[in-house]
Amino acid sequence: MSDLPSNARRSTHSLHVLGVVCGLAAATWLAAAEAPTKLVTAGFSPFLISLGMVAGVFVARWTVPMALKGSGYVWHDLREKPHLIVWAIIAGMLWAVANTLTVFAVRNVGLSIAFPLWNINSLVGLFWGWLLFKELRGSGWGRVVGGASAIVGGAFLLAYATSQHANTMPGGATLGIVAAITAGLLLGTMYIPYRKAYISGMNPLSFVTVFTFGELATVSTLTVICDGGLHSVMAELVAARPALFWLFLGGFCWVVGDLFQQYAAKYIGIARGIPLSNTNQLWGLAWGVLVFGELAGQGLKAHVLVCAGSIIMIAGAGAICSAKASESEQLSWKAAVDRECKRYGLDPARVASSNLGEDPLAQEKPKRHWWELVIVAVATAIFVWLAIGAKHQAVAVNLPWMAVLLVTTFVCLIVCGALLWKRTRFS
Repeated sequence: MSDLPSNARRSTHSLHVLGVVCGLAAATWLAAAEAPTKLVTAGFSPFLISLGMVAGVFVARWTVPMALKGSGYVWHDLREKPHLIVWAIIAGMLWAVANTLTVFAVRNVGLSIAFPLWNINSLVGLFWGWLLFKELRGSGWGRVVGGASAIVGGAFLLAYATSQHANTMPGGATLGIVAAITAGLLLGTMYIPYRKAYISGMNPLSFVTVFTFGELATVSTLTVICDGGLHSVMAELVAARPALFWLFLGGFCWVVGDLFQQYAAKYIGIARGIPLSNTNQLWGLAWGVLVFGELAGQGLKAHVLVCAGSIIMIAGAGAICSAKASESEQLSWKAAVDRECKRYGLDPARVASSNLGEDPLAQEKPKRHWWELVIVAVATAIFVWLAIGAKHQAVAVNLPWMAVLLVTTFVCLIVCGALLWKRTRFS
């Protein structure tokens, strides 16, 4: 006899589909967010690139939750689970360091190469999901192990392809490889706070609001220390004024992609959701090769290695995600939830309701405030002001292919956003 009620099984099935869609939508937006890092090839400091993107992230992270749920909702959610505030800040700090490393990787080995290398974070996240949160217990280990092996094999293949890629940057391909892999390890570890938050019933919109303080503080400190001090950084920001819009826009895209990734992690776990969102490497390859002309002039061997490595890693992630959670694994998840509830004094029924896509907090109808409109208006004004002063940068792009990728990205936003609203009301 099944241990799960029939309505719970139907709900779990529905949420599995929703989590898969969220992971796929996240991939398109996370890839688009990395496109502005190409400005590093126009002579901008990697630290400045990261600071500009994080500033855009900071603005967007405050605006989107306010617009969708309101400040009263977010504040109430945080007061219910204050222990998660520290975890969210730690996650933001890990992301800030990882994001800076990805800029170095793009500078040294290019977007289409760096992307798959730092996406080993899916393997790291899979391990933490299994070890700490009882994911993949009772599932078919053949597909999981095979998928993990494919991810590692694809990463090594791409690393070999990188060694064939012409490079004149300091440290060459070696520095780019090390930066990308280290970023992957940090990003994979960052998913621990993600999963901890969601098995505690926290709304992703609340989590990312606090997350942004850790990332902004960390990347600001790194930039000041490593980029010549405060006066030097301010001078660089003034000089980079015509390019800041593109960095802010990249940060905004990252927030949208990360929110979809957060919902995927909440509803299908980090062992499945993160590899699925890491199909962004395919989109990153498209941006790098089709839009920015990376690998132009390279031989057939380099093209074959890059494509083969990307396909192998995507196939590995697909194999992991296709191992749908069995009823025994769902019971293991419940044990992890019960552990968190007991440790932090949470209401098990309330947490279970949240994990099934319901929104118990919304039923209390937290009050909306007038200043939420002000926050949205100020954020919009910042983007408009930066857009007015934006100028074309010295980065060659293929406009038709850029248009195709942007249209695809917005279609994913509309479809996934509508599904999330219909099924969970952004719970």
